Amino acid sequence: MREYPHGDKGTPEGAGHSEVWTGRATNHGQWVLALGGAACMALGIGLAVDSAWAPGIALAMSAAGCIAAGLLVLFGTIAFVHVAVKVDIDQDFLEVRCGHMGVPRRRIPLSQVAGVDFAPSVTPRHWGGWGYRWRPDKGTAVVVRRGEAVVLRLWDGHTFTITVDDAEAAVRIIRARLRRTASGAKG
Repeated sequence: MREYPHGDKGTPEGAGHSEVWTGRATNHGQWVLALGGAACMALGIGLAVDSAWAPGIALAMSAAGCIAAGLLVLFGTIAFVHVAVKVDIDQDFLEVRCGHMGVPRRRIPLSQVAGVDFAPSVTPRHWGGWGYRWRPDKGTAVVVRRGEAVVLRLWDGHTFTITVDDAEAAVRIIRARLRRTASGAKG
């Protein structure tokens, strides 16, 4: 099995052995937001357990609101602290896994890819923030940080953008696979 880990500038050699490229991107700033979510959750628990407020509906709603908001922020940010991308040429797919649990996950068969481009400067602002994003005019994206990205152009007209370190290497590998498939179809 030939692997192309993050940082390897190699290109795939012909068929006959397994070709896998892996890459990832991390946004350490998301941990600050996660800490904010944990603090909000702690505030809600503190209100529920030991509050100077008189017991009643206002206290219950405040505690529940803080806990719910804290959980939402905490898990929403941890899910997009990093992204892992795997391109497996022999198995014919690109897989994107987000966060520590790998969810959300998307697997795209390379047979559905019409083309691939390198984007040197993608920012969360272009997509409306961090995370798994969809915009009707731009397509779908997984944006965990600003910087380079792989942009897949799918046969159905959609695009899928992933911010990942060493995106150029992934683009080269996918392009080489698409060329081999196109030349095999002609022959």
